[in-house]
Amino acid sequence: MSIDTLGVFRLTQPAKEERLLPEVAARLTAHRAGCPPYRRILDATGHGPDRDYRSLDALPWLPVRMFKTHALKSIPDEAVFKTLTSSGTTGEPSRIFLDQHAAAAQSRMLSRTMQTVLGPHRLPMLLVDTRAILADRRTFSARGAGVLGMMGFGRDHAWALDADGVPDHTTIEAFIRKNGGQPFLIFGFTFMVWQHLYELARDHGWDLGNGILVHSGGWKKLQDLAVSPAEFRERFTRDTGLTRIHNFYGMVEQIGTVFLEGPDGGGLYCPDFADVIIRDPRTWAVLPPGEPGLIELISTLPTSYPGNVLLTEDLGVIHGVDDGAWPGKRFEVIGRLPRAEARGCSDVYAVPAQGRAAR
Repeated sequence: MSIDTLGVFRLTQPAKEERLLPEVAARLTAHRAGCPPYRRILDATGHGPDRDYRSLDALPWLPVRMFKTHALKSIPDEAVFKTLTSSGTTGEPSRIFLDQHAAAAQSRMLSRTMQTVLGPHRLPMLLVDTRAILADRRTFSARGAGVLGMMGFGRDHAWALDADGVPDHTTIEAFIRKNGGQPFLIFGFTFMVWQHLYELARDHGWDLGNGILVHSGGWKKLQDLAVSPAEFRERFTRDTGLTRIHNFYGMVEQIGTVFLEGPDGGGLYCPDFADVIIRDPRTWAVLPPGEPGLIELISTLPTSYPGNVLLTEDLGVIHGVDDGAWPGKRFEVIGRLPRAEARGCSDVYAVPAQGRAAR
């Protein structure tokens, strides 16, 4: 694929770091001014207002857990346009506050990211979920926000599950009969796609060869079933003809920022406005490619809350830099830090993790 067609996956790693550092540092300065709790965290951890940052890995991170215990926002209460919540299966959810500008920006950048693999035109869309997930459009779970965000890339939407979450065989088959001869979009969370679409398509001989599958979350449940990401791709291709498969990684705490699997399935890539760092969970040192550790996510998008530099509760490993189908870092999410709270966009199927305040 030509670099000219890569949308927001254009920058080499050195060019990306040169661009991101001043922009993210400026975002943090704005959050310091607008969010008193965040300012206190920075001051308490040695990140005063005059500190100069020379690299992305020197920027102060927040653990994602802070958004469960603190109302962190850099906008006045009256400017809050939408509140998003995470879909943790236990404990308090994260709360993410967006004003209209932030909501528009995250939607726009999600669109630019997804157009890299979907193209500019809206496709007939099969949602491997239930319409009931969109019951309350002001306060969403991460799953509902993900579904709604992806719906804009499709048309003639069909819901694969009924109101009780049971696969609607008739609806799925009618969608494939009508749209299977042209490009169409399938979206769902990973385990739900496997359980509610793959098995039906295999058993009924449905041809998904013209489909583009975008999916995320729920790998832990598949691991329990001994289904690896490679096997997921291989069996979909072998049994349904589906070859264009793109996993993505993201979280409500950096809504709109999506780390997308490349066309060859060789890993997740960072868009030009984001980056990933892997840290040793004992020393917080930055780890080189090939060494697994805690995932830190960096994004320019958060403007209404201090979510630009986050230490996640996920484990990952960088497989390469500027050596894949797209430029930049190429990485994999490999699990959760033990003893952390279960969470996941598919209301699901994850292993636990823990974090720490900005250093």
